[in-house]
Parts: sequence; C-alpha cells; structure tokens
Amino acid sequence: MLGADEHAYVVKFQNNPQHTRVLANEYLASKLALAAGLTAPEVEIIEVSPWLIEHTQELEMDLGRTRERCRPGLQFGSRFVGGLMPGQVMDYLPDEQLASVKNLNEFAGILALDKWTGNANGRQAVFARKARERRYRAVFIDFGYCFHAGDWKFEDVPLRGVYYRNDVYREITGWEAFEPWLSRMEAMPAETVWAAANDIPPQWYGGDQSEMEALVERLLARRNQIRKLIEAFRNSDRKPFPKWGAAPDAISDEAWKTSRWGTTIASRIM
Repeated sequence: MLGADEHAYVVKFQNNPQHTRVLANEYLASKLALAAGLTAPEVEIIEVSPWLIEHTQELEMDLGRTRERCRPGLQFGSRFVGGLMPGQVMDYLPDEQLASVKNLNEFAGILALDKWTGNANGRQAVFARKARERRYRAVFIDFGYCFHAGDWKFEDVPLRGVYYRNDVYREITGWEAFEPWLSRMEAMPAETVWAAANDIPPQWYGGDQSEMEALVERLLARRNQIRKLIEAFRNSDRKPFPKWGAAPDAISDEAWKTSRWGTTIASRIM
C-alpha cells in the first residue's frame, strides 16, 4: 500500500488469520533489529480508513472457505523492499550469488536476534540490489512469529528461528562473527525496548497492558541467554558452523580454492 509519506508498505491488518498479536511482534522485533544495526525494513503504524477499505475491492482476507473484509484502523506497515522503483528483489539466490551477498555476515546477527526473541518460524530474508549494482544485500523480513506468534511465550528449540540454508553460516569461526550485533543486544538499554513497546497500539494485543509489560520483562531477562541459545543450535545435528574454532587466517589458500564457494570464485577470476 502507498502511504501518505509516498513510501510503499507491506501492511498486516489486525484481523489477519495468524493472530492480532503478530502486528505487535512485527513492530517490536523489527525495532530491536534496527536498534542492533541489522538490515531490516523501517516500520510504521499505518492508519487505514473505512472509506479506503469500502472502495478497494482487493482489501479482503482469503480464509479458505470464506472471505472477510480487512478491518479499518491502525495496522502494521513494513517498508516495501525496493520501494516504488525497485531494481531487483529476490527471495532465493543460487549458491554463487548467495556467497557474494554484501552483508552475508549479518546472518549471524539476525540469528542472535531470533534466538533472543524466540522466533518460532524459520528466518525469512529477501535479497535486493539497485538497478546498476551487481551484488545483492540481504534484508531481513517477517518477525510475526517472534515470541511464539500469538502465544507470547518462549519455547527455545535449537532449529527454530534459523535460516534454511547452512551456507549463510559457513564462515562463522567463533563468537567474533556475531559482533557487533550480539554485544548490542546483550547491552541494549531497557529504555530502548520499552520505548518500542510503548509505541504499539493497545488494540494489537487486546489492550492488556500487564501482558505487554510481562513480555518486555521476560525479553530483557533473556539478554544474557542469547549465547547459550546459539550454542544449542551450534551443537545440533545440523552442524551449522563447520569452521567453528578455526582462525580465519588459518584456512589455507588451497582449502579455500577447493571449497564450493572458493571454487566458484576462483573459476570466475580465471
């Protein structure tokens, strides 16, 4: 949808089929990602009038057997990646292009955020580049299932909240790969979290302020658990960090050339 500020937004409505609270989740987790310095879209609270819904046939929910008009009022808006004049936005990249993503190292940072916020879904990302650029950058989207969607609880399962391709974690050799994002989360001021939570419209979570306060208190208490949650993923059968413990400069040129990424890059150079 086109906002009054002339920016395009992906808008989630209060009566979406997931849960009303996913709007609060999207807003709060997105604000935390941005505060940690991660690449995520700017978010806004969008007011959609009854007149616009009445005069826009497409503004309805497809619920399978039934359809329901979108509910007017305050909705969640995430800045549309690419804007009104997108260069190219992809949700999948072949291995060679994935390896050359400008901010591939940020997948470590978003992993820390997803563990902190208890994301019950897989990590979602799109890849964008401007019209004359050759390399893509990852933009992290869809935070609706943080805090376990509408349940507002934390079920810490090692393989939840992670990206489905191990390639994005391939070059992680130790805790330094998670910086500066991990330290920013661990030391994030309580005021930053409370400020984001206080901006959320009460109708997005049923108006019970005590439940929002309890969520923020639990979230703040989890800041010192993020490393433990990452370790549980590291020690899982998925083995996401094959180079853990190896110094980056200790990897030989020959090993780099014979790796899948190295071979692709080397062959392109030749």
